[in-house]
Amino acid sequence: VEADDVIGTLARRAAAAGSRVLISTGDKDMAQLVDGAITLINTMSNTRLDREGVKSKFDVLPEQIIDYLALAGDSSDNIPGIQKVGPKTAAKLLAQYGSLDNLVAHASEVGGKVGENLRAGLDTLELSRKLATIRTDVELPIGPDDLAPGEADVPRLRELYSRFELRSLLRQLDGERPGATGSDAREEAADTTATPGAAAGHDADAGPHQPAGAPTARDYETVLTREHLQRWLTRLEQAELIAFDTETTGLDYMRAQIVGLSFSVEPGKAAYVPLAHDYAGAPAQLDRGETLETLRPLLGDPRRGKLGHHLKFDAHVLANHGIALEGMRYDSMLESYVWDSVATRHDMDSAARRYLGVHTIAYEAVAGKGAKAIPFSQVPIAKAAEYAAEDADITLQLHRTLWPKITSVPALERLYTEIEQPL
Repeated sequence: VEADDVIGTLARRAAAAGSRVLISTGDKDMAQLVDGAITLINTMSNTRLDREGVKSKFDVLPEQIIDYLALAGDSSDNIPGIQKVGPKTAAKLLAQYGSLDNLVAHASEVGGKVGENLRAGLDTLELSRKLATIRTDVELPIGPDDLAPGEADVPRLRELYSRFELRSLLRQLDGERPGATGSDAREEAADTTATPGAAAGHDADAGPHQPAGAPTARDYETVLTREHLQRWLTRLEQAELIAFDTETTGLDYMRAQIVGLSFSVEPGKAAYVPLAHDYAGAPAQLDRGETLETLRPLLGDPRRGKLGHHLKFDAHVLANHGIALEGMRYDSMLESYVWDSVATRHDMDSAARRYLGVHTIAYEAVAGKGAKAIPFSQVPIAKAAEYAAEDADITLQLHRTLWPKITSVPALERLYTEIEQPL
């Protein structure tokens, strides 16, 4: 049971009891809950989605959202979807066939590459639909009527605020700052005169929208020989923390295969190891199986800290090759969320702009988009290396900027280490 299932269950119960329900969210999967009584609001963009709003935004009805997501997929929720079927194609298919079940029944009639990919992915569609479905039948110890605001339990609040060192909320509780909010916990990090971030040359007191800056000089290497790999392996084995990223055949973590790996242990310096680029004229590359075996001891060493951006995905991909990733110490995507949970996007491009003031290379810039998109294995190595090495480099820079901020607020550090990281 996930939080969305609890929200869905409470929303449906309240609607059934005659209440009008407003759900504050920016998640598109919540659109499946919209009906005459349930509406969504995105407070970041100040937009509301009723039935007509859902149809206008997604080109499908609320009752088709589950099928829509099952076809188009959603990497943020690990929904595989059908390869090469994006939102527009998914909406077009549902407009023609009405439902996923009817589409599957007539899969043989769908022509072209879309039809080929649809038939090839039929066995994963049920999983995608299950992952896209928000439960509305969760057994809960409370109902909507139990959630009406009551009198504040001041002693209990004081205990919690004191335990998590939420000083601004304590002041609010005492009536000193009636306008303060919970977000002031981050602002109070500025009260510290010295932080690990400042010692490392980063502005640890900068707010979430004050870029800390990033090295302008970049030294990115492409590793094509065993000797070059060995030099980097020596550097990695001597590092306390290794930032790395996988470039893969797709976003379905259950089936994705590695196309290349990138590493960084020092800001501004990184390497890309191409392993499976197979376009015409591609230079000779290291054997993927042999290279992964060479890296296995390092990747599986719990003493060597690993850092990634959405590290869980990389761990799944390595597992597809029989490698268990150990030492998963930091995730810059989680760090971005913990520091600024109200931000709507924590992908690398958005985080780099927000915290580093850096505009990174977009995936579409190297692999194209829509009908012109190509697999990463078809991207020329020179272009792929710049993109992939930047991923590892920026991941390291994000961590060095965000982690000092988080550790300067003990409550946020505990949130990361005790709740978010274990999950």
